[in-house]
Amino acid sequence: MKKTIKEQKSVLIILLSNIFIAFLGIGLIIPVMPSFMNIMHLSGKTMGYLVAIFAVAQLLMSPLAGRWVDRYGRKKIIIIGLFLFGVSELIFGLGTNVSVLYLSRILGGFSAAFIMPGVTAYVADITSVRERPKAMGYISAAISTGFIIGPGIGGFIAEYGIRMPFYFAAAIAFLACILSIFILKEPLTKEQLAEISANTKQTNFISDLKRSLSPLYFIAFMIVFVLAFGLSAYETVFSLFSDHKFGFAPKDIAVIITISSIFGVIVQVFLFGKMVDKLGEKKIIQLCLVIGSILAAASTLISSFLAVLVVTSFIFLAFDLLRPALTTFLSKAAGKEQGFVAGMNSTYTSLGNIVGPTIGGILFDVNIHYPYLFAAVIMVIGFGITVMWKEKQLVESLAK
Repeated sequence: MKKTIKEQKSVLIILLSNIFIAFLGIGLIIPVMPSFMNIMHLSGKTMGYLVAIFAVAQLLMSPLAGRWVDRYGRKKIIIIGLFLFGVSELIFGLGTNVSVLYLSRILGGFSAAFIMPGVTAYVADITSVRERPKAMGYISAAISTGFIIGPGIGGFIAEYGIRMPFYFAAAIAFLACILSIFILKEPLTKEQLAEISANTKQTNFISDLKRSLSPLYFIAFMIVFVLAFGLSAYETVFSLFSDHKFGFAPKDIAVIITISSIFGVIVQVFLFGKMVDKLGEKKIIQLCLVIGSILAAASTLISSFLAVLVVTSFIFLAFDLLRPALTTFLSKAAGKEQGFVAGMNSTYTSLGNIVGPTIGGILFDVNIHYPYLFAAVIMVIGFGITVMWKEKQLVESLAK
């Protein structure tokens, strides 16, 4: 019988810290991106490409990382991911031209492809089906907490130099890597890993992708794609939009993101498990898509700081609840193939993160309102997809 969450608190803390650190690094740079954009004379399109290239790298590596999680173990993949993340942040901080920034973002994408499925599969291994929604909620809360502390720390550290936040992110990533080496233990035995690996060793990226395209898989993974698409299109231009339209300083942007993230974390930690029990994953996903689309469109009409703060808080909350609801459902249905499903989850997330920022950045150069309207339309399409989603059929398919 698996131990309860309380009985393995130290392991969960390390796992959550690893996810937290990865997203702290992302959060650190959000307030300084408009300044970075102005100093290096980058267009909205280039900023979109820098986000998209991260996702391209994550996309290419995710299927491999998903299989390696099942073959070589969760711990090794997590450690490699943290090391790569530290290197990528260090390179970005040292970069003085766009080509170096692209190299950094590619390594960052590789690191995300390792960390996310590694941690998700590890948590799924050590938690019972009953406690898994709570654990996945904690993962999402750790992601949001990275955004909470990240912008605030980033805005403060940037006072000592615009590149300092990147060096700080690199330092804590290397620290997390070292701690994980000594504290984490592989949750599966060599025999269990060998059994899972033997069942999936004939697969490759193409076969994994084809498998994910079967009608029952495809609906769920398309929702993953739409979520990432809409979220990345919105988030990529948020700081640029706030800077260009309202003249918000890095400090103002940090305050909005921090308060929004705190709100999201409180709801996730204290209410997400109860919401899943009462509504189920599908209804939560549908509700969040509807709310997100309405508020994304409303973002183009507001002007005051308070209005931006309120609307942004609820948009981020919708996205924060969408992520664990979908991840929980997929992890429940995945059985022993946590690596494959987590890898495909990451793959479709990457696809959305490629297209969303690219189009968002291009649209931003045309009209600063268009990326938000575009994100709203995509979320409406996502809602339409969920109407076709049959949970029982998908669970049965994944359980085979």
